[in-house]
Amino acid sequence: MTTTENIHSPYAALAGRTALITGAASGMGAATARLLAAHGVRVALLARRADRLEELAARIGKDGGSALAVPADLTDQASVDAAADRVHAAYGTVDLVVNAAGVMLPNPVADGRADEWQRMLDTNVTGALRVIRAFVPDLIAAAAAGGTADLVNISSIGAHVPFPNYAVYGATKAALTYLSQSLRTELGPHDVRVTNLEPGLTDTELASHVDNADLSAQLDGMFEALAGLTADDIADLIAYTASRPRRVNLRQVIALPTRQA
Repeated sequence: MTTTENIHSPYAALAGRTALITGAASGMGAATARLLAAHGVRVALLARRADRLEELAARIGKDGGSALAVPADLTDQASVDAAADRVHAAYGTVDLVVNAAGVMLPNPVADGRADEWQRMLDTNVTGALRVIRAFVPDLIAAAAAGGTADLVNISSIGAHVPFPNYAVYGATKAALTYLSQSLRTELGPHDVRVTNLEPGLTDTELASHVDNADLSAQLDGMFEALAGLTADDIADLIAYTASRPRRVNLRQVIALPTRQA
């Protein structure tokens, strides 16, 4: 992208910012990292798969961007603390946090899959809280210094639209949506924006985590019928949201495939 193109880009205001992105090894997180970096944002990439992160960081660097690969397990407090230390040592204060990590493990509640329930709770809810705890002081400091500060949580349309056999997943996303709503009351007075993004059917690795053959086939059928969104579509929305003037908080964004809407 040329300098002239950057000047006229709707994302020009992103240049010079520093972002922390969870779930950056694939899907929405990786797409968001690529797009933000292309517009001058330094991106810290958090996920468990170190090889994927290193590959993405190298690709971003080759394209002229700045990226730091930080392997971390969001279900482990010590791992998140160590990751935060690495990010701060390399980049200083973070002014944009994107909670994109998540797992979707649908099954009938009657199956009693407590292992799946715990994994979803630990990643989708507690993992997001660990990241928020680690970086909210950065956001408050960035805003106090006159900059723009954003917390973007990626929830799901499943937070308020029930789907059979997705009860626990939907409950974790409803918790994240409510958390976003509540955090605005705490962070808004500090000029920190909180955005809750609820995508509908989106083509990411989430579908590959499903171990129920019937539900997996059902998802495949939905993609054929509804033509789902792409990870790049979600990245575009995040970049647009974070590049608005700091007085503007796009607090709730629901993005659905046209045929699902």
